Amino acid sequence: MSFKVFYSIILLNEIVPLEPETKKFLKDKIQTAFYKKGSYLTRTGELCNRVFVLKKGLVRGYFVNNNKEITTWISRENEMVTSISGYFKNKQGLENIQALEDTYTEFLTFEDMHYSILHFPEMAAINRILLEQYYISAEERAFMARIPNAKDRFDFFVDSSHGHLLQRAPNKFLASLLGMRPETYSRVSKQ
Repeated sequence: MSFKVFYSIILLNEIVPLEPETKKFLKDKIQTAFYKKGSYLTRTGELCNRVFVLKKGLVRGYFVNNNKEITTWISRENEMVTSISGYFKNKQGLENIQALEDTYTEFLTFEDMHYSILHFPEMAAINRILLEQYYISAEERAFMARIPNAKDRFDFFVDSSHGHLLQRAPNKFLASLLGMRPETYSRVSKQ
């Protein structure tokens, strides 16, 4: 019997080695989805019952305030994304997740992910490790948002290992992520 090899299983196995029965479960449950540039993985108000692994592409999370889009994060290949409040509470999400490039994903549903955490110890360990990484990233974004000087905020962003996004993400979304007007972003990024 031959099984399809999923990119997600390779990534998860690098975090914590997976037992054969865990791999089999994941091979049976992982699904794939393709999102064209500009399309949405999920929108504000929708039930977000999937956790995605980005196989190829770039996505952003954002919300709308006073008719203005505010980018809260940008993720690329090898990263997991979901609407945090929607996914973990299994209810309507607060943010939009939009593909900034043609994006290939693999995903597990809320039910399958939680089943795997309860029944496979290595998945519980992986979940803990990924949550730690998420909190570290959220802490970096919280610090960055509180830096009053635009140039210092930009430098913090570059120094916190997000510099790779400068060549890839549209400037208007990077400006929004950094809490500055596009013209300010243009000026500080050239310094």
